[in-house]
Amino acid sequence: MIPKIILSTGPKATRRTIAYLFGKGRANEHIDPHLVASWNGFAPDPGRSPHRNPKDVEAQLVAQLDQPVKMLGDKAPRDTVWHCPVRAAPEDPILSDAQWADIARRMVAAAGIAPDGDEEACRWVAVRHADDHIHIAATLVRHDGRRPQRGYDQRAVQREARSIEVDYGLRRLKPGDGAGAKRLTSKEHFKTKRLGQDVASRDVLRLRVRRAVAAASDEAEFFALLEATGVTVRLKLGPSGDALGCNFALPDDTNDMGDPVFYAGSTLAPDLSLPKIRKSLATTSPEPVTVRPGNPWHQATAAADRIPHHLTHGNDQTAQGQLVALGATLDLLPISAPAATRAELERAAVAFERATRSRVAADVASTHALRRGIQTIWRDRLSDGDGSGMAMLLDTVLTAVALAMHWHRTHQHAQQAAAAGQALVHLQVAYAQVAEPVLIGLAQRAPSPQMKHRYAHHLQQAVPEHAERILNDPAWDALTSVLAEAEAAGHNATTVLVQALGQRTLDDAHSPARALTWRIRRLGDRHAPGPRAQAARARSTTQRAAAPIHPAAAPPPPQAPPARRR
Repeated sequence: MIPKIILSTGPKATRRTIAYLFGKGRANEHIDPHLVASWNGFAPDPGRSPHRNPKDVEAQLVAQLDQPVKMLGDKAPRDTVWHCPVRAAPEDPILSDAQWADIARRMVAAAGIAPDGDEEACRWVAVRHADDHIHIAATLVRHDGRRPQRGYDQRAVQREARSIEVDYGLRRLKPGDGAGAKRLTSKEHFKTKRLGQDVASRDVLRLRVRRAVAAASDEAEFFALLEATGVTVRLKLGPSGDALGCNFALPDDTNDMGDPVFYAGSTLAPDLSLPKIRKSLATTSPEPVTVRPGNPWHQATAAADRIPHHLTHGNDQTAQGQLVALGATLDLLPISAPAATRAELERAAVAFERATRSRVAADVASTHALRRGIQTIWRDRLSDGDGSGMAMLLDTVLTAVALAMHWHRTHQHAQQAAAAGQALVHLQVAYAQVAEPVLIGLAQRAPSPQMKHRYAHHLQQAVPEHAERILNDPAWDALTSVLAEAEAAGHNATTVLVQALGQRTLDDAHSPARALTWRIRRLGDRHAPGPRAQAARARSTTQRAAAPIHPAAAPPPPQAPPARRR
């Protein structure tokens, strides 16, 4: 159940509100509007007065609601009408008028509009439009001329909504912490539906602005990227001429006058105000350091691979910073992904957006490598060859998102944990689409049975507790293929295997062979020995491959050092 508070200003605010509540709606969506409850139980009902002109009844209702406000004259408050739509979920049972009346009374009591037993409380009415929602409208002057005590009323009605969900067996929403993006208004919902759009303009702008923040290295590039994606920017300038804020609009999203509808960055999401955008851009600003050249896919994967450690061993501020960087990674991944996986990655990014914000202040000092790695992939439009770069990055991101869900759960961030869980579902689908063709291709290049036998022996010695699972894993052939590639590049297969096993436990890996495949592919691409060492190891590899192998044979015990003469 979702309640939302709207305040209206001016001497005609009550008339406007009642006219809307008993009108046809902006898209004829108001079906049989009628009162289900009121402050005194017998307020005039424009929807159920068949022998009177509805407009006359509306005027009578407005006059009665406005009476305490009119008594104050010039001393009346600026905000005169409190309007709270309350909507049930589509899967909820249809409630009766009496049940909606009880819900309305609980809401106005929780908000401080009409506390239980307070005979001097504000005047209010509850209007039902359809099966799934009501609108509560109240004037903000009590009978005794005082204003209602409604401090933090938005939080209060949300808490009451959670209690109502339990009492009436409705869908239970996750409690929030105030860090979520602003919900769409009813007007935006109906406009989107009327125009035949799948996504509201506010949501399109949020995604484009977030993506520009993730991709840009400085403020100038940020604004250039927005212009390139069709976003109109209007800066709010201070007396000194410096930009203090910015509003965003889509050229084809206009109001009744034909002017673009602008949204302030902070209304798109709490972290999209200009000061917070600048703070985020500072984490990717160029620094006077030399970056070691390498495969950007592998560098981004290595950086993402450190997120689980920060989430499980770092402080809360560092962990929150990692979640911000993880969100930026997901924002940019769809652009670099194969066409077949972009839709799922887009959905994952949109879902995880809620998991990037909490009341914990983010320390982004440790996120430079990940932010720059994913920016390099996006900016240079790097080819991924057989797709293994995207596959190994997604494999690491999957683990990071799963740990993010766990981190939010332990901190009782219900909405963020649910968002991470939704993102995980979409990432798993995208990962399967990317990884399966790569694994099949690697399996087709599996080495000879002799080499596979030798690798199995190394595995049984290095990690006996996981050896059976790995050897029976469908990705075992792909793993032997990357081990052979690492040896061909001059690495020692046992050493690389031990390094891969030491990176992170395999206890929670769904497919241990697949996890090792990506780790070894990344390890085999770096720190390769020089040409002479490669030649020596190649000869050694050939000799070992030709030699008979006895897996059951134990290695000879080390010889004791000679006794020292006294």
